[in-house]
Amino acid sequence: MKILVTGGAGFIGSNFIHHILNKYSDYEVINLDKLTYAGNLENLKSVENDSRYSFVQGDILDRELVEDLVSKVDKVVHFAAESHVDRSITDASSFIQTNIVGTQTLLEAVKKFPQVHFHHVSTDEVFGSLQFDEQPFNEKTPYDPKSPYSASKASSDHLVRAYAHTYGLKVTISNCSNNYGPYQFPEKLIPLFITNLMSGQKVPVYGDGLNVRDWLHVADHCEAIDLIMHRGELGETYCIGGAAEKTNREITDLILKTMCRDENWINFVADRPGHDRRYAIDFSKLKNELGWQPKIKFEDGIAETVKWYQENEAWWQKLKKI
Repeated sequence: MKILVTGGAGFIGSNFIHHILNKYSDYEVINLDKLTYAGNLENLKSVENDSRYSFVQGDILDRELVEDLVSKVDKVVHFAAESHVDRSITDASSFIQTNIVGTQTLLEAVKKFPQVHFHHVSTDEVFGSLQFDEQPFNEKTPYDPKSPYSASKASSDHLVRAYAHTYGLKVTISNCSNNYGPYQFPEKLIPLFITNLMSGQKVPVYGDGLNVRDWLHVADHCEAIDLIMHRGELGETYCIGGAAEKTNREITDLILKTMCRDENWINFVADRPGHDRRYAIDFSKLKNELGWQPKIKFEDGIAETVKWYQENEAWWQKLKKI
């Protein structure tokens, strides 16, 4: 099998490429990545000479390039996206271009090669914000995005479904909760806190620190996508959660404890505009239909992640300056 992975030099995409090449000896992967600030070929150093892996630097907005690559593969797994909420609040234009127009460019290519299966990787943020007493998001939850980032991802989800319905494309969609693990760009909460503490800086906690997210280790996420890609029902959406709802303050305290720091290392800062209060995922469909559930306990995953950043300081030091 030959797979085109878009955004494969990013955090989740690079972990997925490692997962596929480690698990399937007869699979080939083409990695298409523009190498923006969040794309880093250092993430794939260990596979760059693997004959089953090839890298193409390019933009998913490049119709000719995308069509050529799609013509060569059996599946497309679409990770490429602008994903940082704070950046979308400052300037949403790149989010519209990459997340919406880029997805449409890929779908147009798949339309010309309808035997290709297109898996679209999305987020739980498209569902909006939950109150503390509300039931978690599931595949039937109405869309209610609250930031320019989540609105752009919601738009791309709708495009994928519309193209599948109108043109009969073979698609699947997954909406995941917050990921963490190795190779995550250090602007995101968990690696930001770890690398700040390693650099002797305090950790910035928004508002009261009581915003809740469900956390999913990237290795569990890759397993879920692998399963959906092979056994998921075409046209269906699957929610992927980590069964680990935590407040930002709980995460902060766990990281501080793991790194032998106290609460004096916390710097409470003004809250993010329109900050969603709570996300939570009900992944029972994925569990009941495909037998998936997360394997990595959050506390163990955090300990492993702290260790990874401690052992890979050269990897993240240069990224902190971007």
